[in-house]
Amino acid sequence: MTAAPLPDTFQFSQSSLQDYVDCHRRFQLRYVLMQPWPALIADKPSDLEQRMERGAGLHHLAHQYALGLDATSLAATIHDETLARWWQTFLSHPPAGLPKGIHRPEVVVSAPLAGCRLVAKFDLLAAEPGERLVVVDWKTVQRRPARNVLARRMQTRIYRALAVEAGAAFFEGRSPRPEQVEMVYWFAEQAGATERFAYDTGQHTAAMESLAELISEITQTGGEIWPLTPDVAQCRLCNYRSLCERGVKAGFLEELDDDVEPSEGVGEVEEIRLGQIVDLEQIAEVEF
Repeated sequence: MTAAPLPDTFQFSQSSLQDYVDCHRRFQLRYVLMQPWPALIADKPSDLEQRMERGAGLHHLAHQYALGLDATSLAATIHDETLARWWQTFLSHPPAGLPKGIHRPEVVVSAPLAGCRLVAKFDLLAAEPGERLVVVDWKTVQRRPARNVLARRMQTRIYRALAVEAGAAFFEGRSPRPEQVEMVYWFAEQAGATERFAYDTGQHTAAMESLAELISEITQTGGEIWPLTPDVAQCRLCNYRSLCERGVKAGFLEELDDDVEPSEGVGEVEEIRLGQIVDLEQIAEVEF
């Protein structure tokens, strides 16, 4: 059975690998066949759009603030009550104990793995070179996921792994040890509460092995229709549910347990490069 080829420009990310883990067929439709989305991801499309705009707004404010812009001046640009409340939470309850040396917003990192490339965009990378490196992710989700749910997510695994594999550019030219890496989720809707994930060598070894196996499995998968998830509850919040004959009615917006972002198309970095200016000095790559 011949495997269906991915686009030449395809790069694996936490979103695409999460799609594959959640449903092989969703990955095939979205990234192999590049099937247009035939349905809404959830009900209340105007509310969903507003939620996405607010999330993008907070990320933009945090980005500008990390680059040195004045907080009061940034607040004057806000014309949405919820976003204004998030911004005040961001200023009054930032993640505690971050390294002071380096703060880089919107950092893109990548590393080769299993003959492909794995890429991530960190909302904030904070480092004390030679000592600690912390990856921060701003979350505007309405419901805070349980810790065990976050621990299983591809984002938690991939971001920490890439912080080690591609972190040398921010760590005096040496890759940080896994024990020097931490992942922090910060929740705007939960008064700036955080969920922190330490790392160690055992977790890193297991993560790299499992990610390589997952990528190899995907690149070798063939067949006209890849397997659908057995968890039909996931189909309620999937754009492809009607194509798979898993229902036509959208799920409830309140059921979403993660921030919703625009489609990645064929790879997260492609969208980043087309949608905004990227500081090439902030793109760290490593060959191994």
